Amino acid sequence: MKYLTLIVIALLSFQSGFGQELSGTELLKKAIKYHDPNGQWSSFNGQLQVVMETPNNPNRHSKIKINLPKDYFCVSATRDTINTEYTVDHGACSIKLNGSEAISEAEQKMYNLSCDRATLYKNYYTYLYGLPMKLKDEGTIIHDAIERRTFKGKEYLVLKVSYDKNVGSDVWFFYFDPETYAMEIYQFYKTDENGKLKKDSGEYILLTETMTINMIKMPKNRAWYYNKDDKYLGTDKLQE
Repeated sequence: MKYLTLIVIALLSFQSGFGQELSGTELLKKAIKYHDPNGQWSSFNGQLQVVMETPNNPNRHSKIKINLPKDYFCVSATRDTINTEYTVDHGACSIKLNGSEAISEAEQKMYNLSCDRATLYKNYYTYLYGLPMKLKDEGTIIHDAIERRTFKGKEYLVLKVSYDKNVGSDVWFFYFDPETYAMEIYQFYKTDENGKLKKDSGEYILLTETMTINMIKMPKNRAWYYNKDDKYLGTDKLQE
């Protein structure tokens, strides 16, 4: 009996140790397997329809086309009676305002239209809807230590991510369900000149429900809040 007890204790210790030894890279691998089980992201060619809801503003309706193999991106967004369309095709940018490419300098300033903004939208949408797969991109630093952290009453496995200096200076934390490895929250902070987190900076994003697009599980709703005071900023909602 004593021998059997020792075996059970050893097995439990081994299992406990195995859980603790899960590395950042291993956690990311499990999360990608949940969200993109068939490895479809690198060949993604599809359309997303997103409604952005923000306090005291009309909703913004966006149609987003992403074709990664052809290096093509287009977002057409409408709020009230104004429609803007940004296209980045193999790095070449084009802009339309209410369907026309004939845009005056005054209109460019009024609606903040620029190729820099087109690139910003491309990076924004492909990054956020490509998570967690985008964490495999060059210049991404996956920290080895995994933290167990409770957020709003639920315990998560938390992956810390930073970036090479030429990519960015923000530090991100990704919260995964400890059983399914689904990504349910992400959070970022700005850093000071010494690389330390500015605790009163940045935002956290709560992800609820999922939609499967091109066999990839994407968050249906993304609600944004400030870290410093939990102030609600808005929600992006994927539409059928």
